[in-house]
Amino acid sequence: MMKGEYKLKIAAVLSAFLLVATGALILNQRVSAAADGTITGSVKLTGTPPHMKGIDMSKDPYCVKQHENNPPKMENVVASSSGALQNVVVYISQGLTGNEASAVSSEEPTFDQKGCMYTPHVLALNVDQKYKVITSDQTTHNIHPLPAPGAGNIGWNKSQPPGAPPIETSWKAQEVAISVKCNIHPWMHGWFAVVKGPNAVSDENGSYTIKNVPAGSYTVTAWQEDLGEQTSKVSVAAGQSAKADFTFKSK
Repeated sequence: MMKGEYKLKIAAVLSAFLLVATGALILNQRVSAAADGTITGSVKLTGTPPHMKGIDMSKDPYCVKQHENNPPKMENVVASSSGALQNVVVYISQGLTGNEASAVSSEEPTFDQKGCMYTPHVLALNVDQKYKVITSDQTTHNIHPLPAPGAGNIGWNKSQPPGAPPIETSWKAQEVAISVKCNIHPWMHGWFAVVKGPNAVSDENGSYTIKNVPAGSYTVTAWQEDLGEQTSKVSVAAGQSAKADFTFKSK
């Protein structure tokens, strides 16, 4: 066999091997994804929802102008007339193991300063998941997260004037939850909820869906900034959906 023909045969064998290996990897990923399930449910509030105080933004005329037709209110407890409870973090607190517990979402969410309020009010993240702090406002903000001492996270304090580039960062340790404020606008308040594994935050309908949950038995925790925590036990079958509802009582 000539040397050139030998090289061509080796190249063909290697190409075939790489093709098979790549196909197996893709197939494995598809099978794994198909095997993942979801946890869905609703979060409700019973009793009379607490009155959310109006916010005095007169310190900054720009902020006042953003709410001319919709007076701003505190967002400690956001509930609809039917009791649907928003901004509740729902995450798997027990049952994840190995790579499942250490997996980091590839999504890079944003924490916006819009109308001199934080949007979203609560941002759920994985440990080491990157996120961006941005500003949509034409006034300067000063972002100041306050992790608990000894929790493993380091606080920071940065100014972000209009048109400033995003602040891209992450958190190094699980912590539910990290309070964040603006040193310029004292009414601005929000939260970073740093958890391990799949998670979700209830929407305006009180609904949530935790995706990409491997088959198994879990403890699911729901956290609300003023109303505390609740837990529920669920079992997720491969490719199926499990349900966990939570009901908080108004204080």
